[in-house]
Amino acid sequence: MAKIARLNRIQERDKRRAYALLIPESLLSRFHIDPETGLNPEGEKCITIDAPESGSEAGVRVTRSPSDRDPVFYIEVRDSRDLVQMFWDFILINDPDSPRFDTDVTPEGGDRWLNWRNRNREQEKKALASGLAPGQSRRGLGVTSELCDRLDELCRAVGFKSIALEALFYHNAVMYERHGFRYFHGDQLMKDIHEAFKPGGRISGLLDGSDFRGHGFADTVRGRSWAVHDGILEDAGFDPWHPPRMYRMVGKRFEVDTAP
Repeated sequence: MAKIARLNRIQERDKRRAYALLIPESLLSRFHIDPETGLNPEGEKCITIDAPESGSEAGVRVTRSPSDRDPVFYIEVRDSRDLVQMFWDFILINDPDSPRFDTDVTPEGGDRWLNWRNRNREQEKKALASGLAPGQSRRGLGVTSELCDRLDELCRAVGFKSIALEALFYHNAVMYERHGFRYFHGDQLMKDIHEAFKPGGRISGLLDGSDFRGHGFADTVRGRSWAVHDGILEDAGFDPWHPPRMYRMVGKRFEVDTAP
């Protein structure tokens, strides 16, 4: 039986303790959440673990308070077809004290959950101006490095040898590179994109100063990511952005840099 599926079938107390390994300790300390009980100082339950006995996936959600609109931390992991590789499906980290932009809501108020083609451009413009990257509704908390260590802890505990993921946006791919991931596929595209953003490249001339294609966007990963999100790859003759699949070995970091 696959490892997450097996873990989901153990006693509830042991299962919760295992999945709690994924939560960065600094978040619990910052928001005064008891790691044993999952309660905040008001006695409210702030840690929720969804790991159905019949499933091969699990989600861990942490809120500062149950009444908050957004979690401060949410992660999904699951078994992959390779029984020694865990798939890191999704991550969401939010600073609840930062401004929120409804980039995840349609202009009509509907849910845009992972539907990035149906854009709320007005909210995205505000998010961009506030320093956020595509896909963000709030500022993050700077715990990705700690989270990678926590993922290693869970993997060691259950016997996974590697971690795989798909980088949803261009800036995600570069960020994961800097945390030791390399590509199953997509590295050549990332290198080609880097060359195309250089002066005289296929993309650089399309940075016309419009909302998501600022003149200086070639110089930052975040700026490039907004332009890619805006469809600049297709306009430059590339295929549309497709999330590259990446991986790293547990406890090890590869040296990859497609955007030096």
